[in-house]
Amino acid sequence: MSSADIVGIDAGAVGRWFASLGVDFAGPLAFERIGLGQSNLTYLVKDQDGHRWVLRRPPLGHLLASAHDVAREARILTALESTVVPTPRVLGLTDEPAVTDVPLLLMEFVDGQVVDTMSIARSLTPERRRAIGMSLPRTLAKIHAVDLQVTGLTGLAGHKPYAQRQLKRWSAQWERSRTRELPALEDLTRRLVAAVPEQREPTLVHGDFHLRNVITSYDTGEVTAVLDWELSTLGDPLADLGSLLAYWPAKGENTSGDFAATALDGFPTREELVAAYSAASGRDLTALGYWHALGLWKVAIIAEGVMRRAMDEPRNKAASGTPTAERIDALVAKAHEVADTAGV
Repeated sequence: MSSADIVGIDAGAVGRWFASLGVDFAGPLAFERIGLGQSNLTYLVKDQDGHRWVLRRPPLGHLLASAHDVAREARILTALESTVVPTPRVLGLTDEPAVTDVPLLLMEFVDGQVVDTMSIARSLTPERRRAIGMSLPRTLAKIHAVDLQVTGLTGLAGHKPYAQRQLKRWSAQWERSRTRELPALEDLTRRLVAAVPEQREPTLVHGDFHLRNVITSYDTGEVTAVLDWELSTLGDPLADLGSLLAYWPAKGENTSGDFAATALDGFPTREELVAAYSAASGRDLTALGYWHALGLWKVAIIAEGVMRRAMDEPRNKAASGTPTAERIDALVAKAHEVADTAGV
C-alpha cells in the first residue's frame, strides 16, 4: 500500500507538519499501520534514510466522548519526561485543519520488543518471559510513585473516589456499545457498586496497563517504554494492578481470546506479580480482589465496544481479530469467581 492510500492520514500534509516542527527527515515519508490497538490508530513513520517515528490518531468513525483523547495522552507523556517512568518523548501535537481532521500526536520511536502476538511470545525463552513479566509490576510501582505536584498532574482528574468514577464511566460505555442483553454483567455491576472499597491516596494510574502496552529491552526484558496513556487519570493504584491481573490469564483459563501468552512457561503467576508489586510499592493490598474483579468487568466492556465498533465500521478491525461473545462471557464469569473469593 502506498502512503497515499494509508487510511486516516494525509501523507503530504503530515510531511509539511514535520518540516514545521523542525524534525529533520529525508522525504517522502512512508506510513505503516502498526500495533494491534483497537482504539487509537498507531502508525510507524519512516523517511528515506530509515529514521523512524510513531504517529497516533483517534479511531475512524463515530467516537464516544473522551474515549480517545490523544491531546490528553500528549500532556501526560510530556509531564512524565522528567520522571523515572519509561515513556516515549513527545515531538509534536496538532489539530490544524490543514494537516488533519482529528488530533495527531507525534512521538519518538523506541526500539525494543513488543510482546503483542502469540508467535512473539512463543519465540522468547522462558527466562526472557519471566524477566519481562517481573518488570511489569515494578514499572507499575514507578507510575504510582510519580509526584503529582512536581509533574503538574494534580489537575488531571477530579479527586472524587475512583471506583465510583470507573463504575459510572464504564456502565455508560456498556449501555452505548453493547450488542445484546447480558444479565451476568448487569449482576456483576450491581455487586461492584455495592462493595466499593474506601478510597486511598490518589496516584497517577495508567488505566490500561498490560503486556501488549509496553516495549521491553531486547537485552534484559526490562520495560523501556510504557505506551497507550489515553485512559490515564488520577485514581486508586490498585486499579492498575487489578487490570494487569485481569489481562493475565493462567493455564486453562479462556478469558484471553487469541492472546494467552501469559499462560506460557516462564511468565510469572498472578501471585508472583502481586508479590513483586507489594515489594516495590509497600502498599496495603487488602482491596486487590475487588480491583481484579472490576478489571475483568472493564475488559469485558472494552471487548464488547471493540466488537461493536468492528460491526459498525469494518475498517476499525485490527490484525489481532475481534473479541467474541464467548470470550466476553468468560471474562464476566471469571470476574464473578474473583469477586466470590474476595467476598465482594
